Amino acid sequence: MPHVNSSAEVPVEKLRWRLDSAALPFETTQDLQPLKKIIGQERGVAAFRFGINIDKPGFNVFVTGVSGSGRMATVKKLLEEISKKERVPNDLCYVNNFKDPESPILIRLAGGTGAAFKKDVKNLVDTLKKEIPQLFESQEYINMKKEITEAYEQKASSFFKALDQKVKEEGFTIVDVQVGQFKRPAVMPLVDGKPVPIEQLEALVDKGRFPREEYEQLKQKHATLKTQIDQIFLELRDLQKDVMQKMEKMDRATFLKTALDMATPLIERYKNDIIKRYLENMLEDLADNLSIFSPQGEPQIPGLPQLMPETDAFQPYEVNLLVDNSDRKSPPVIVEDYPTYRNIFGSIERIVDRKGVWRTDFSKIKVGSLIQSNGGYLVLNLRDAVIEPGVWPALKRALKSKRLEIQTYDPFYYFTTTGLKPEPIDLDTKVVVVADAYLYNLLLYYDEDVKKIFKVRADFDTVMDKNDQSIQQFAEFIKMACDEEKLKPFDRTALSALVEQAVRMTGRQEKISTSFPAITDLIREADFWAGEENASVVQEKHVDKAIESKIYRSNLVEQHIQEMIDRGTLMIDMDGEVVGQVNGLAVYSLGDYMFGKPSRITASTSMGRAGVINIEREADMSGNTHNKGVLILGGYLRKKYAQDKPLTMSASIAFEQSYSGVDGDSASSTEIYALLSSLSGIPIKQNIAVTGSVNQKGEIQAIGGVNQKIEGFFDCCRQKELTGTQGVMIPASNVKDLMLRKDVVKAVEDGKFHIHSVQTIDAGIEILTGKPAGEKGSDDTYPEGTINFLVDKKLKDFAEGIKKFGGEAEEEKKKKEGK
Repeated sequence: MPHVNSSAEVPVEKLRWRLDSAALPFETTQDLQPLKKIIGQERGVAAFRFGINIDKPGFNVFVTGVSGSGRMATVKKLLEEISKKERVPNDLCYVNNFKDPESPILIRLAGGTGAAFKKDVKNLVDTLKKEIPQLFESQEYINMKKEITEAYEQKASSFFKALDQKVKEEGFTIVDVQVGQFKRPAVMPLVDGKPVPIEQLEALVDKGRFPREEYEQLKQKHATLKTQIDQIFLELRDLQKDVMQKMEKMDRATFLKTALDMATPLIERYKNDIIKRYLENMLEDLADNLSIFSPQGEPQIPGLPQLMPETDAFQPYEVNLLVDNSDRKSPPVIVEDYPTYRNIFGSIERIVDRKGVWRTDFSKIKVGSLIQSNGGYLVLNLRDAVIEPGVWPALKRALKSKRLEIQTYDPFYYFTTTGLKPEPIDLDTKVVVVADAYLYNLLLYYDEDVKKIFKVRADFDTVMDKNDQSIQQFAEFIKMACDEEKLKPFDRTALSALVEQAVRMTGRQEKISTSFPAITDLIREADFWAGEENASVVQEKHVDKAIESKIYRSNLVEQHIQEMIDRGTLMIDMDGEVVGQVNGLAVYSLGDYMFGKPSRITASTSMGRAGVINIEREADMSGNTHNKGVLILGGYLRKKYAQDKPLTMSASIAFEQSYSGVDGDSASSTEIYALLSSLSGIPIKQNIAVTGSVNQKGEIQAIGGVNQKIEGFFDCCRQKELTGTQGVMIPASNVKDLMLRKDVVKAVEDGKFHIHSVQTIDAGIEILTGKPAGEKGSDDTYPEGTINFLVDKKLKDFAEGIKKFGGEAEEEKKKKEGK
């Protein structure tokens, strides 16, 4: 058997890109300046800056990218940088609408003055609470009130004096009669100098003890006097009402004169028509409710505790400061980590009074982050926002109308007895939504409003080009992370290890990962292991330890599978030769960890017309991509071997001991090798595992997870024993993706393991069998003894066998019919 052509082996220097730490122009990151710019996201940053700086309707920003690409950190950094160049937005207040309490009034104030306005109004009310009671107790006020009272008493006295004189002349007198808790005047005739009720006289007349004629005269006079007295009391009541109105008018004028003098400096200070009207209406309302300046306690029921008033009587005259920018020097940047309806749009809180009734007022209005960020920037994670009831529709309405009317999202809101309709707030907020590309495309397809309100997409990549500049910036990023978190400096060997790991994370030698959150975690872990050794500087061994520890925490499943291979439960041959059997390579993804392991693939062929049977598909365990790979396999066989004869073959392909399903086309070349071996009868070496997809022309195509697949088979071989003949065969187009572990590279360098690269099926079958594949000559035949010759011969035998079998069956049928 000829020796495998070593020219197909991948050179050691191509198995892993190495950064020469000796060439780095520094000893440790302590010698560097920290990174001050965003790296690796030129496209996303340019789009983001455009979306933030353009001041036109609908130009909000939709940031897309893979989770862990540093989207949120980049957005925060950019917004903090951009916002420093802009002015502080307005403060917002709601105040009571005294003419229509259900429609609170919105007041906009220059940024930072809202708190001062609230304090000024409170001071004004507090001053009124102190001064007005003293005003009504002043000697001047008492004298004015006394004049009105004395005029009333004098007039009432003259009324009563004239009435008393007339009553006496008629032989009657006026006495006070107790009626319940009150007394009222009554006219009674004088009999023997004593007042006697007219009803008693009637009883005396009936008994004959008082003259009837005299009684009738007294009764007539009594009726006349009673009518006159009632008239006089009506006039007195009107007089008293007039006096009360005069006193109220005097109180109102006195209050307004004093209160307006106190409010005038406030009106002049703010020079705002809305504030001026508000303060004037507030003073008018206070003038209508002067009784609150001298509150009377509620009558108490004996044996019950004293009840406090439900609300402060002066609460309607407070200011509800919604947005206070007094501590800001630039527009707000708010990242809403918990985007519920209440947190974003605010709410109108309600309380239950003593009667069990829900009540609310302007002071219960609370704003959310959309208003708090007005004039600035609001950042949301879309996945968190869309699962919250009502958030996405309300956000779209607000951004389309550029205004927000605060309401409570509450299914029981209709059971309340009071409702507010606050004045809407105009929005000037740039909304930045962070999501993955899938969710963005889904919304773009199903929601027509997305393209109207999010006109800018900033797409963040997970990789950047690897060059001297990017490596220098990467080193500066490490310096920045160490400074921010007070970590130990990294020496040049540690930096090289980190850069190499960042390259491995991309799966491409010419790129560096921009998944800075994951890289930062690695920096922290390396610092921890350096601290465990009391090292003052982080070295390469600490970075390697951090990588190994992270893998160890996640590779329990990988270890269990390896144990099953070691003990023979999962049957994998790593030496010898077998017909129709090849070691394929599969990748297992656990979310936070990905690893590769070999899987036995077998093929069985026979004469027939069923074609290639995918056993996984028949068992409903095959994914769409794998099904496609098997169909392509059939196309390759037809193109190469069925141009001069029908493909009369039944072949079954199976992933042995696979119980959870198979997907992907990276095993399609492996399946072809198994078929070719079965058809030719030539055994395949079991010490070489294979990966790679194939097209109908027989060309080997690149696959994913090439490093994990190679390392998976290497671990299996090392666990048993490295013989020096074992290896992996990969597509040639994957060579530039290799970033193998250092131990794998060392084994290849020592000749204990081999990596082969191939471009075609023919090249691959030669490596696996040690026999030439054979090229078709001018006579459309393959050289005798080659793999293709044997396969073609077998397929011809199948075709002739089918034909012969069909002819014999036809003759047998005719014989039966002739009988």
